[in-house]
This record gives sequence, structure tokens and C-alpha cells, in this order.
Amino acid sequence: MTKLKDNSANYLISTVAKRSGVKSDLVRAWERRYQAVTPSRTAGGHRVYTDQDIARLKLLNEATNHGHSIGQIARLSLDELNALLKKESDNALQIPVNLTRPTADRRYLAEDYLEKCYAAVLIFDATALESHFENAIVELGTETFIEYLLTPLLTLIGDRWRTGELRPVHEHMTSSIIRSLTYILRNNNPCDADAPTMIVTTPIGQLHELGALLASIIAELKGWKVTYLGANLPAEEIAAAVKFTNARAVTLSISFSTDDHIVAKELRRLKKLIGLQVALIVGGRSAGHYQAVLDEVGVTHVKDYDHFRRLLDQLGNSGRYQDAIV
Repeated sequence: MTKLKDNSANYLISTVAKRSGVKSDLVRAWERRYQAVTPSRTAGGHRVYTDQDIARLKLLNEATNHGHSIGQIARLSLDELNALLKKESDNALQIPVNLTRPTADRRYLAEDYLEKCYAAVLIFDATALESHFENAIVELGTETFIEYLLTPLLTLIGDRWRTGELRPVHEHMTSSIIRSLTYILRNNNPCDADAPTMIVTTPIGQLHELGALLASIIAELKGWKVTYLGANLPAEEIAAAVKFTNARAVTLSISFSTDDHIVAKELRRLKKLIGLQVALIVGGRSAGHYQAVLDEVGVTHVKDYDHFRRLLDQLGNSGRYQDAIV
């Protein structure tokens, strides 16, 4: 706790994030977009928050976890927020567990966001796109946001780029905004001391890293300790990272296919370097293009996020090693 005044409880945003459960970037977003809290400033320009601000953020966080839109509740008073949550609690006591808000509802909501986000991409409105993303993260949760909004959006952008409706600059704008939101998406809670370790990257020649970045976030949410290395690394460097971290698995993303055989050679080389005791997980839109070498190396094809999560559970919980493609 960092107190800045003797006569008033004022806290820096790092302390507020820890005590409220709302990540620092999201606190700033709620403040900027919705005036959910109105912190004062120190002489040096740092935001400082009160105990009441922390209480508001706790209640807002709980309410958004129940599916309420931050835009609709951000300006409610503490009494109104408490009343809203009491009503949620009373309703939960009357509704059987298997009839509570289903995941399908969030998927439909993700489809609505997909339309709005693509419209913002189409007119090259970065501010609107960032706003839609921030709202969607709160309303959908990280995993639904990644699986049912980001991944379909990136696929749609790629398809429309190939047909000429979009330009490469549209994809670059979207990717830049996604990277800026990484700190909101990532699991910032400390890993267990015995958490399994993973290296995530892309092989040499694969410059697009968003698939790898999203895979690393999913793995973190499943309790893995992830070392993310960015894009475009040769097999020798990836293998060195495995050795330094004692990694149980390596996840690679392959977004584009070529006929230069470099990726195939790198996959063979990497598997030889890391050996049979380290799982090799390969994914991305173009991973199937290399099915022959994947079969040769002995890689199993994992087709969706759910299968990927089950694989992580199997590797993490049992300690058994195997190879896969996601």
C-alpha cells in the first residue's frame, strides 16, 4: 500500500489493481471511456485513488463478471451497485446451476462485436476498434474474446485482404491494437511454483506472431508458465530456450505457407534438438500445409481451442509428453 497523504487514503494504480482485482490497463480504460472513477493527480502527474474508488472498482468488476455492460453501470452509485449485485445473488439462489447464463449467450454477443469490429476496421477507425475490444474483453471474458471474436476477426480480415476489399494496412492497424491490449488479456497472477513450463514462438521465416501470442495467453490461463519469444526464431535458438527454462512443451505458430521447404527443415531440426521428452505443439492457419512433415515427425492434429486446452491439461497434470499440432 502506498499512501501519499497523511489525512486521506490515496493509492497508486498498481495498488488499486491488486486490491480491486481490475488490471491497471482496464482501470484506465474504464476511467477514460466511462468515468467509472475520477482519480486526482499528484504534483508529478500520477493518478491517485481513494478507498471509495477501490470499492467501486470491486463492485464494477463483480457486476461485469455477471454479464452487465460496463457502459450501462459505470456511473451507478455504490448503493445502486450493491443493490444490483444483491439482486444477482438472490436470483442465483432461485436458478438451478445448470440454467445459469450459458456460454452460448456470450458467443452470440461475440458475433455482435465481430460485426462492429469489422465495420471499424473497414473504415479504418482505430479509436472505435480499440473501444469495441475493451468493451468485449469485459463482457466476454478473455478466452471467449480470443476464441469467438479475435480469431474469427483475424480470419475475416485475411480473407477480405485476399479478395481486395482490405489492404495490408488494415491488418497492421488491427494487430497493433491487439498487441496494445496484451497486458489486459494476459494472466498476471503468479504461477504455481511447480507449474509446467512452455516456450511459445514462430519458426524462422514466420513473421506474423499474433497466433503465437494468443496461444501463450491461453496456456497461461491454463496454469502454464509461459516464456513468449516473439517471432522468427531458428530451431537452435528455440532449443536453447527450452534448455534454459527446462520447458515441457514448445508451441509454434505457422500463419503462412511457402514452397521453400524452410519450415519443414526447421520442424525436423527442432524436434531432433529438443528430443522426445519435450512436446512439440504447432499451430496457425497454414500449419496443415505442412501435414506431411508433421506426420513424419509424429505430430497429432489438434483442430480447435478446446482440444488445445485438453492437451495442455494432459501434459500439465500427468507429466506425459507427446507432440501435437493446434
